[in-house]
Amino acid sequence: MTAVRNDASQLWARLPGHLGARFRPYAGRLAREVVHEIQRSVPAYARPLRGKFGQVLVGGVERAIVHCFESVGNPQASSTEWTAWFRYVGRVEFTEGRTTDSMQTAVRVGARVAWRNLSKAGRELGIPPDVLLLTAEAIFAYVDELCRVAVEGYAEAQRQAAAGGERQRAQLLRLILADPPAPTESIEAQAIAADWPLPSQAAAIALVDEAPHLPGCLSDGGCVLTADPDRAVRLLARPLAVGPTVPLAQARQSLTLARRAVVLARRGVIDGPIVRCDDHLLTLLFHADEFLLDELSRRSLAPFDDLTPKQRERLKATLLAWLDTRGGINEIAARLEVHPQTVRYRMHQIDQLVGDRIHDPARRLELEIALRQG
Repeated sequence: MTAVRNDASQLWARLPGHLGARFRPYAGRLAREVVHEIQRSVPAYARPLRGKFGQVLVGGVERAIVHCFESVGNPQASSTEWTAWFRYVGRVEFTEGRTTDSMQTAVRVGARVAWRNLSKAGRELGIPPDVLLLTAEAIFAYVDELCRVAVEGYAEAQRQAAAGGERQRAQLLRLILADPPAPTESIEAQAIAADWPLPSQAAAIALVDEAPHLPGCLSDGGCVLTADPDRAVRLLARPLAVGPTVPLAQARQSLTLARRAVVLARRGVIDGPIVRCDDHLLTLLFHADEFLLDELSRRSLAPFDDLTPKQRERLKATLLAWLDTRGGINEIAARLEVHPQTVRYRMHQIDQLVGDRIHDPARRLELEIALRQG
């Protein structure tokens, strides 16, 4: 990676070359005071300097100071290694659970300590005020650059963690929906890896397009699995079908129903951009086997085949109204907006066409299923 020259590098390069050598004896004490003040002033860093934490904090301060002194009067000073190190620092800060605010506060606290110490040393060494002012400008420009690089590393680690978490959650969803079912132990282990508490019950939501990631949900492709379907529906705000809330082991069946509901909604069998399977269980049951449903409809409605399309639709509408109203002529007439005598005439025709089937409970149910699916 080629290092990019920045304002801080240019400012350090403008300082007299001998200044770096004159400041270098102060480096050790300066590093200790910076670390001490960061730990005193920033609560996130107030902990023993052990392990990776100590390595990164102390090492980061020492590298920053050395890089500054090496850059004094040196326009050719490389920042490649320095950039890589502070990107690494940013990644560590993310994995350690600290925030970018804490990290940037620590850097700025360190800059104040560095300037306070170097300005004092500069006066002791008789360094001209204009050189010290340029040193201050270089320090604070350097701090801005250091923060930018570290935040880039932090964001990179954050993106990688998010992508890894999404992969883990997608794998968990695949295990929950697997056919044949995955072992419970595998699902529980994957749930730990995905950091997703397994609910006792959940509902599957099928979408007509790609499912976005929702907090607290598993999503992959056009499917979302959630223990709180009402909240998910509000957040999704798009055409979808919500499967029944079932024990987690039956989530695959919930998704099957939700996907069937999406298909039926596209065909106009079920209305609404948001379909709740709980409200359409009979329709979903009827359409569980399309061949069987078509065969039942063909046989049940065969007596109407020789009618004209207009006659067929009128008599089918009248028969369905009769089934809905348990034979109330006046209620049927009101529903169809026709005269009661018209209803009687039509029912006489229906009786001639279907005969005793209209009075047999099983055949009557078949007629109703056929009429409702249309």
